[in-house]
Amino acid sequence: MRYGIFSDTHANIEALEAVLKAFASESVDRFICLGDTVGYGASPNETCNLTRATAAQTVLGNHDAAVSGRMDYSYYYYAARHVLDKHAQILEAQNMAWLKSLPYEFRENGVLFCHGSPVSVEEFDYIFARDQAAQCLGIWERLPQLTLIGHSHLCKAFAINPKHDGAQEVVTLKFQLREGWKYVVSVGSVGQPRDFDPRASYTLYDSETKTFDRSEQDPGFGSRTELRHATVHGNLTGRVSPRSGYCGWTRSVS
Repeated sequence: MRYGIFSDTHANIEALEAVLKAFASESVDRFICLGDTVGYGASPNETCNLTRATAAQTVLGNHDAAVSGRMDYSYYYYAARHVLDKHAQILEAQNMAWLKSLPYEFRENGVLFCHGSPVSVEEFDYIFARDQAAQCLGIWERLPQLTLIGHSHLCKAFAINPKHDGAQEVVTLKFQLREGWKYVVSVGSVGQPRDFDPRASYTLYDSETKTFDRSEQDPGFGSRTELRHATVHGNLTGRVSPRSGYCGWTRSVS
């Protein structure tokens, strides 16, 4: 089974369309979305509709939970709250019902899919550093060999093993999943990358092999001016790339 995995679109329909166009040449059998389809951007209904039509399974992200009334977001900073309020007002009924129905996690073919840290999926904790990944040692028995997450908007991979101290960051372009180790991979963001690489990212996972491959491509899809007009709140414009495309990390995990 060849999976196409994407996360954190954040109502950026242009970026999602670019990523799905890139996926078209990747022989994907099944699409998975790791959450946060809404929030920040200007096209929540369009991204919900396209994700619902494309992904076989989607998990709940924190922005999805906020918009659908499943969590308190009063502590979020003003611009983020403003957009979440607006999205809750304009979201079509079928898309709101869809967000309300999303699970926090699911497992398939020996992989755990969730939005944030698997330690407590309802808390939406981040994993972008070794000490955060090392907390997964506390649930070692519950972890499959591979856990795929979003949330941080960063492309990161960590290997953990209870016989070794903490977690090791995996930084090579291609590696084999090793027996005795478990891996937590953050797949980056479609709609709002935060790793100083303006390209969006997606992941490929082939359940028949055990190779992790990372590559880069950049078709481009819009200018800063176009994206500024599509942004709900002006304070968020700086988080959107001036030259965007897809695949800051095209990750092929197998």
